[in-house]
Amino acid sequence: MSLVVIGSVAYDGVQTPHGSVDRMLGGSCTYIALSASYYTPVSIVGVVGGDFAQEDVDLLTSRNIGVEGLERVPGKTFFWKGVYSEDMNDRTTLQTDLNVFADFNPKLPETYKSAPYLFLGNIQPDLQRGVREQMKQASLVGGDTMNLWIDIARAALLETLKGWDFLLINDGEARMLSGETNLKRAAAKILEMGPKILVIKRGEYGAVLFTPHFHFMAPGYLLDRVFDPTGAGDCFAGGFMGYLASLGLDAAAAATRKQELSRAVISGSVMGSFCCEQFGVDRFRTLTRQEIDARFEEFQAFTGF
Repeated sequence: MSLVVIGSVAYDGVQTPHGSVDRMLGGSCTYIALSASYYTPVSIVGVVGGDFAQEDVDLLTSRNIGVEGLERVPGKTFFWKGVYSEDMNDRTTLQTDLNVFADFNPKLPETYKSAPYLFLGNIQPDLQRGVREQMKQASLVGGDTMNLWIDIARAALLETLKGWDFLLINDGEARMLSGETNLKRAAAKILEMGPKILVIKRGEYGAVLFTPHFHFMAPGYLLDRVFDPTGAGDCFAGGFMGYLASLGLDAAAAATRKQELSRAVISGSVMGSFCCEQFGVDRFRTLTRQEIDARFEEFQAFTGF
């Protein structure tokens, strides 16, 4: 089965209590694809500038990630820089240079359009909807959004969500989108907007899955040391979607399978936890499927009762 991922491919500068890195590979598309690639073949759609290093392309292809849809145009690659608080629950953006990403208009190779799975990373809702309309054969489609689009492009976002099977957002975004402070009521309102599967991410406190029929709560994985949480939410998304794609489930089947959806949430938590162990994408340079399976079993052990 093949998964197409749309989103940003970028460079980041990050400062945490454990150190700093001036420039490292990042972007939502990058993290989602690397995470999902441990479960299913992935192809990406993004845009980079002339400064995008071949060694970073090589990392993606080494994980069996198709880069036919990675467009290279004159200019500089999207760059973000930020600093994290002492407990790393908050971060302050120091610099955002959209560069070539400012004019990003996703271009899907013909070979992508028949893929059964699509994850729409955090880009403008109209662009997300345009990609969805090009992939009419996709059997399971979802993505995420952010407070910016909820605020300035709400009408476009609501129209876009009508074509999605699932949505992944954090608790603050869920409250903002729904207008409800209570997460259970917020989830009920969001499930009326189109998606029949909703995952509300709660950072170090885990995640909650909602469908019209049931909900499931997963804790976060306790690490001895969190080096860098950048991309953890995107890696959660990659693990979640990658696991479902590996099962060959379509939207109708996925929405009713509590065990499979619960396992997908745990897979997301596992991948997000690995992301935090080193700066940027560095953990994925050495991470093995055996390590992933072992951590999944840890989740089973400490959540069983």
